[in-house]
Amino acid sequence: MDAVAELSREDRLRLMRFVCSAAWADLEVQDDEKKVVERLIKTLDLEADRASIERWLRSPPPPEDVDPTRVPRQHRELFLEAVRAVFAADGVIDPKEQESFELLEQLLG
Repeated sequence: MDAVAELSREDRLRLMRFVCSAAWADLEVQDDEKKVVERLIKTLDLEADRASIERWLRSPPPPEDVDPTRVPRQHRELFLEAVRAVFAADGVIDPKEQESFELLEQLLG
């Protein structure tokens, strides 16, 4: 995730909304998915926003806050990579997760 340094704070939070929303794709946030989120909080230097991010793990962010059209073109691969990491975190990619990923990939394509 070398492109992380190029992300504005707003884009880092947008990335976390996508990641947290992805964790909800199978309607249950697994502990391994929470660990990915925890690592991203540190990697993205979002410690000050931890409470908001943890709230998105308890209840998914609203759909209007997870709008693929608002992801900057130069960061789309980074967003896909982060979402892929969440889906793969527990070692099992649920069919709903796969479907969500494929849709996101098409929208960001």
